[in-house]
Amino acid sequence: MIPFEEIYERYAPQIYRVCLGYTNDPAQAQDLVQETFISVWKGLSGFRQEAQLGTWIFRIATNHCLRALEVDKRMPKAELPFDLAQTVEVSQETKLQLLYQFIAELEETERIIISLELEGLPQADMAAIVGLTHGNIRIRVHRIKEKLTKKFKAHGQFE
Repeated sequence: MIPFEEIYERYAPQIYRVCLGYTNDPAQAQDLVQETFISVWKGLSGFRQEAQLGTWIFRIATNHCLRALEVDKRMPKAELPFDLAQTVEVSQETKLQLLYQFIAELEETERIIISLELEGLPQADMAAIVGLTHGNIRIRVHRIKEKLTKKFKAHGQFE
């Protein structure tokens, strides 16, 4: 079995980006990464290798993110004091922030799928994590990309 430190070093950056796609909040995403790897640490001895290690870790992260979203739904939210769309000249970092904002606006399953797609997971693995067929994942990835492209165009990007 791979040592935990190697598992963490290998998967933590990807898990962080997935969590950031769910939350659009760097601090909360980091908390979710920590919760994910605490669960991985606790469950590693019982991991039966019925799935790939990465698929198992992404599923744990997804479950933590979904629970966090449920808690967030019960909490009141404050609006951002500025509108990112009004920025005429945007840097790559701002485009990335905008992408995460748009991902956060998607419905839960779409957020899971596009976050895993951005991490380069094979669609067959994504299907196992989400519980859909491979064909359904392929179609949803295409539709989600179209939605995100429309959002960018609506905000003056990709002209």
